[in-house]
Amino acid sequence: MPELPDVELYLHALRSRIIGAPVEKVRLGNPFIVRTYDPPIAAIEGQRVLGLSRLGKRLVFALDSDLFLIVHLMIAGRFRWRERGAAIPGKVGLIAFDFPDGTLILTEAGSKRQASIHLVRGEAAVRDHDPGGLEVLDADPAAFAARLTADNHTVKRALTDPHILSGIGNAYSDEILHAAKMSPMKLTDSLTPEEVEHLYHATRDVLLMWVERLRRETGDAFPEKVTAFRPEMAVHGKFGKPCPVCAEPVQRIVYARNEANYCARCQTGGRLLSDRALSRLLGRDWPKTLEEMEERRRR
Repeated sequence: MPELPDVELYLHALRSRIIGAPVEKVRLGNPFIVRTYDPPIAAIEGQRVLGLSRLGKRLVFALDSDLFLIVHLMIAGRFRWRERGAAIPGKVGLIAFDFPDGTLILTEAGSKRQASIHLVRGEAAVRDHDPGGLEVLDADPAAFAARLTADNHTVKRALTDPHILSGIGNAYSDEILHAAKMSPMKLTDSLTPEEVEHLYHATRDVLLMWVERLRRETGDAFPEKVTAFRPEMAVHGKFGKPCPVCAEPVQRIVYARNEANYCARCQTGGRLLSDRALSRLLGRDWPKTLEEMEERRRR
């Protein structure tokens, strides 16, 4: 799922292409992408794009006539910038917006259709789509600490819950926790004030670093390979590969449809974390430390 750095990259690329430009035509490839009916999606035709902003992981297009287009890419939604009037791809194409200088196409890979578009009128209606998470890049350490510790969760859950913090998902939470040298399963009510502040700075540093890195890599081009798995990442998607800090193999725990990737040496004092399924399956056979795991491999 595109997260804060990826959404900011899209916004950066779109601002130079469509701010001030009118939407000449809207073409639907799949009508179910539009989840609202009043105003109708055709109402944006002829309206200029006045601004672009981010609402958590959503992109918000502000248009004339107090109209706002809210796009949630979910897991597999992606934008493509093509020549004006380009055809909507048959299997993955959902909708196209024709502008004077090009066409913005929204695609979604896979069979599930989770991406969504809402067209609303007025800023109050936009706020109804805000999950309420704190924007860490706009927050000071005190605000971060208050939001993080308001309820007791694992830090992995707190970082990825859009009602707690805004714009962070599975990928960048792994990178943040590795940078903070903190276990993903550590509970927020056990954090010391120093640990909370350390996590605050790690969160900001990782997000800002990736925003800048993605912009620098993309340059003036339109981003075509927005992905949660990047070779420069430290632990996310790197199960079994060496940690860039200590060279120990990256570990992971899988739960529901998500997973947490971490370095046991750097983040948990060498202790291996187990998810519920593995704990029930392996019981006492589950190795508790890196040393025990290595010993079993040698047998």
